[in-house]
Amino acid sequence: MNRRVVITGLGAVTSLGCNVEELWQRVLRGESGVRKLTRFDTEKFKVKFGGEIGDWAPSEAYVSAKELRRIDRFTQFALVAGIDAVRQSGLDFSQEELFNCGVILGSGIGGLHEIEDQTERLLMKGPDRVSAFLIPKMMVNAASGQLSIVYKLRGPNTAVATACASAANAMGDAFNTIRRGAADVMITGGSEAAITPMSIAGFSNMKALSERNDAPQKASRPFDKDRDGFVLSEGAGILIFEELEHAKQRDAKIFAEVLGYGTSGDGGHITQPDENGTGAAKAMQRALADAQLNPTDVGYINAHGTSTPLGDAAETRAIKSIFGDHAKKVSISSTKSQIGHLLGASGGVELVFAVLALRDSLIPPTINLDTPDPECDLDYTPKEPRERRLKAAISNSFGFGGHNACLAVGLPRNN
Repeated sequence: MNRRVVITGLGAVTSLGCNVEELWQRVLRGESGVRKLTRFDTEKFKVKFGGEIGDWAPSEAYVSAKELRRIDRFTQFALVAGIDAVRQSGLDFSQEELFNCGVILGSGIGGLHEIEDQTERLLMKGPDRVSAFLIPKMMVNAASGQLSIVYKLRGPNTAVATACASAANAMGDAFNTIRRGAADVMITGGSEAAITPMSIAGFSNMKALSERNDAPQKASRPFDKDRDGFVLSEGAGILIFEELEHAKQRDAKIFAEVLGYGTSGDGGHITQPDENGTGAAKAMQRALADAQLNPTDVGYINAHGTSTPLGDAAETRAIKSIFGDHAKKVSISSTKSQIGHLLGASGGVELVFAVLALRDSLIPPTINLDTPDPECDLDYTPKEPRERRLKAAISNSFGFGGHNACLAVGLPRNN
């Protein structure tokens, strides 16, 4: 059994906006969601900015005030984005066989806020004062579990933790779950809330973050010669994957079809990418083969493009190795230039952008690309969006640990 899978709902929570259509328009205008951090005192920190979601206060339409205190920030993001995606899909789970509906979400770290808060409480006040909600708030599968509880879903329910490839691997798993007939509907994507003192200090001390404190909105500059690291951000990107005939039977709006999925490992270094992008290339190659696409069928690549010196050059080499002469003709962009790097949630939000690019025939721009790196000599759609009719697009996600994932999406094929 190899059933077809389509996308019928989109949801996103980012520092640039939490309404998908408004977020998309701001991305096309080249706006940035990166700003000075406000949730803790950064005086002693080398990095003082990020893609922080300010004034975060989800309404009772998403989660009750009582329940809000019992779930970590990353789960809150997942609930809001997931509920928005379900609402957009028009799904009524009271009419569904709930064992055929599930959730697979990715997160690189999980409830880091809760871990840091309760560690401080343990050290300051003793073990008896540690919250009874610590474990269910911090665990990586908390978001997928809570989202399944909201809709009483009883189908496949797992969580994926592969660092910055988490959401992409989760969506690949959801894609395969539906294809093999284990479910008809999957809520999938990723969520992350890692802007915390410990996380900023840790990433900063390993020299992974940009230190452009004097110009935060200029800090994320993928493929630019003067890039100096990524911008840490938070949020969620959740999509509804649905079996094609199931979506047609309920006359659902279909945004795109999921065509293929590829994954691989670098097997090299825990934090540095393969210099030649060999593992990344294999993930792309496998996604194209799975989708039965030729490289020339792909008009857009939403690049991983984090704005690190090593990563952007390695991804460029990987794209060249797979796409050959077509590499310079395909439109590429890194939307991390505008919303920063959401770690384990990044693949979810970026697949949302790839789907909208297909729908609107518009390539989102890579902002802050002022001085192209000679090693990154492809078409990264600098500064301005561009019209282009698309047949198919791919979205890349690569993570610490050498995890590589690629998803291919396209306009729905003829039945």
